[in-house]
Amino acid sequence: MEDANVESGEVDNIGNTVKFLLDCKENGEVLGKQVPPSIYMVPSAIRDLSPTCFSPKVVSIGPLHRHDEHLQGFEIQKQTYLHNWLRRLGTVPNQTLRTCVEKVIQSIEIIKECYGRSVTYNDLELAKMMVIDGCFILEFIQNESEKSSGCNMMITPLIVYDLLLIENQIPFFVLKIIFDCTIVASGRMHINSSFTQHISVLLGYYKVFESNSVVPNVSLDSTTDHLLHFVHKYYQPVEPMPSVFVEANPKGHTAVELHRAGMKFKPNEDENWAMALKLELQLPSSFFSWLPIFTAIPPFSWLQWPTLKMPIVCIHDMSELVLRNLLIYEQFSDVNKYVTSYVYAMDMLIDTPEDVAILVKSKVLTNLSSSNENAANMINGLVKFVSIPDFFYDHQWKDMDAYYNSYWPNTLAGLKGKYFNNPWNVIALIGALVLFALTVVQTFFTIKAANATNVTT
Repeated sequence: MEDANVESGEVDNIGNTVKFLLDCKENGEVLGKQVPPSIYMVPSAIRDLSPTCFSPKVVSIGPLHRHDEHLQGFEIQKQTYLHNWLRRLGTVPNQTLRTCVEKVIQSIEIIKECYGRSVTYNDLELAKMMVIDGCFILEFIQNESEKSSGCNMMITPLIVYDLLLIENQIPFFVLKIIFDCTIVASGRMHINSSFTQHISVLLGYYKVFESNSVVPNVSLDSTTDHLLHFVHKYYQPVEPMPSVFVEANPKGHTAVELHRAGMKFKPNEDENWAMALKLELQLPSSFFSWLPIFTAIPPFSWLQWPTLKMPIVCIHDMSELVLRNLLIYEQFSDVNKYVTSYVYAMDMLIDTPEDVAILVKSKVLTNLSSSNENAANMINGLVKFVSIPDFFYDHQWKDMDAYYNSYWPNTLAGLKGKYFNNPWNVIALIGALVLFALTVVQTFFTIKAANATNVTT
């Protein structure tokens, strides 16, 4: 009888296991039909590389960091911003807030989908959170445009960058709903003439390039996920760029190697794309491939080297935060991997502090970090665990590789690397050349003296 009970228990366990596996299949089908969330927690493998680049320091936006203890002190401040925003309208606050909440509630299911399954709040709690956070963002931006921030000067920059984090977003359409229900409905459009202009106030803080004057045709329709996506659109070209699929990481040469081979680096401003890299080969014909050797000789120094024109990138304390959040958004979203391509290109050019020094001297990189070593480490660390399905500089990199591997540039690079990499080698080379010259002179006079003796004889 006992054996029968055991066998019955085994059958029940097997049945439960089969049911569990079937449920996994059904749940998998449901998940497969869902739209991937646009606001999410960064995978731990990437977060651990630089945790401060993904965690808010002052203010929590949305539900993902709502319970972080160090952010709780600012929750009351957000409510103050909400009331200050409503005070600008000159309308009845109760009715305005009711309209905002009603509009947000109507879209609550779409809002939940933006966060995947990570939202545990009920509909009213989530709607209240969206309205408070949305009003806070709009009022904070207005304060920045008026240079009258309600926070102290130390906290304000931290809040600006908190608003960019992928984990610290609310859906972009929620911001648009609140803007329409408040500013547009009240007729107070003088605050900022449009929603786009209002949000664009923050763009100046997120510029990685010193002279980014390119303004793409940014569309603020339903395809804009959140503020980070809005910023990402400003890193896109005006006209789409052709990309090349790469099965493995592209390979290239460092700035030091290219510099030794005769490559120059110069600032570039492209009307189509802020991150454009343009290679100008001054010696296109193979017949003239030997010319670079003469540019080392003063009489021929007017000959120009091949030049890589680059945007002037500024490395400062927040550059890593901006780039990492743009990178992680590209990795998990169906958008062109423009920033990923640029970071990979810079990673190939920069390997050591010497590479940074060359780019700084060429005025294509401004290094405001503590050292060239820190700047190199930051650039090199960005590409870890990041895949690059498309490379938008494939043509330039192939041309640079072909130039570097041609006879004279490669030989020149070898000579510079061997004899000019430190002062002692230069001194030794000069000494050897002087010794060689003296030997030649001595040999010449010895032979001349011997010939004179023979003639006399």
